Amino acid sequence: MEPPTALGLRAKARCDQLGEAPYSEADDHLVRRFLTAAHRAALDALSGWMEAAGMGVHIDPAANLIGRYEGRKAGAPALVIGSHIDTVRNGGRYDGALGVMLGLECVEALSAAGIRLSFAIEVIAFGDEEGSRFPSSMVCSRALAGVVDEQVLTMADGDGVTLAQALIEFGLPADDLTGAAREADTVLAFLEAHIEQGPVLEAEDLPIGVVSAIAAQERLKVRFSGTAGHAGTTPMSLRRDPGPAAAEAILAVERLCAGGEDGLVGTVGRIEALPGAYNVIPGSVTLTLDVRAETEAARDDAVAEIATALEAIAQQRGLELDIQLMQSLPASPCDPTLTALLSNAVRQIGVTPRKLASGAGHDAMVMAGLCPTAMLFIRCAGGISHNPAESVKPEDVAIAARAMLAFIANLETRQNAWEAERGE
Repeated sequence: MEPPTALGLRAKARCDQLGEAPYSEADDHLVRRFLTAAHRAALDALSGWMEAAGMGVHIDPAANLIGRYEGRKAGAPALVIGSHIDTVRNGGRYDGALGVMLGLECVEALSAAGIRLSFAIEVIAFGDEEGSRFPSSMVCSRALAGVVDEQVLTMADGDGVTLAQALIEFGLPADDLTGAAREADTVLAFLEAHIEQGPVLEAEDLPIGVVSAIAAQERLKVRFSGTAGHAGTTPMSLRRDPGPAAAEAILAVERLCAGGEDGLVGTVGRIEALPGAYNVIPGSVTLTLDVRAETEAARDDAVAEIATALEAIAQQRGLELDIQLMQSLPASPCDPTLTALLSNAVRQIGVTPRKLASGAGHDAMVMAGLCPTAMLFIRCAGGISHNPAESVKPEDVAIAARAMLAFIANLETRQNAWEAERGE
């Protein structure tokens, strides 16, 4: 196999390459949203790298790019290694994309050494994890896992383009997301490598970590509705202004989630006041709310408390309140057997296998409904992510590559022993 350091350097370099136009929708910052020209350019580049590594490549009905490296027996179940290649606006280069590049590099190392395994390896680039174009995230992994709701096809982006229309423009069928679903017996396991997006590994001077579980989360849309009016002629005492209510709501979220028990966090990420003119009192203000915790019970309790607080704010100010659930994802523990194999792999390359939970959501939490999952975290500078300052050390990426190859070897050993027991 190629030296692990070379693998790490190449994976990072490919992420850097995809951090600029035409792989970004903008020239001065990185934004690569689902089913855009930048997304297409990234798929084209990845397809070329996958084919050069000896993989069969195709795009499924959900726009997932899948490269398959066959095992010793054609059609064998696959270890799927993947992550997402979409970004938030003005995002970083390594969130998601690094996991895809590391999966590709593992296959390149196996292919260069002429190694075929008892299972296939598939590298998947999910096109939508962030939900930065349409108001729902992880559409691609949900489609592959067979848990997508076909109603997502009617969701529209900020320009009014529905997901169905965007799929057609991308050259895919508009009504066949279910066609991306995989049968459970075709997938052996799922491994996702991802930057930590937090400060724990850096604080403990560790290059990589093993994820034990992914937090539960809910996304909600909150709308306070009042009465639009002239900013200069409507007395303050006679206004039904949803703006101050929205401000109170944000502070209520901060107050109710401030304890941080069970990893509880709450975020208002987007605010929209309509009609949005300088001289008009808003008729409505809409907020997005993201609540996460390590357990579903802690998340649900917080959401209930927040809803009660918002109802009181609306009632006190004579406003109408609408709270709409946009997405609910359960807590997702990683598979104990795979986590043990990954921990052993990390130990084998001379790193202490630090286990930690993920407060961020990942495609792995969706894939857990289809197959056993494992996750590897990679240290990122300052814990910064979703930001152009996102940064990783080449030597950490090299260590991650070594750990992933060791995990693949451990999984092969386990599979061979299992097949021997069955007399295959």
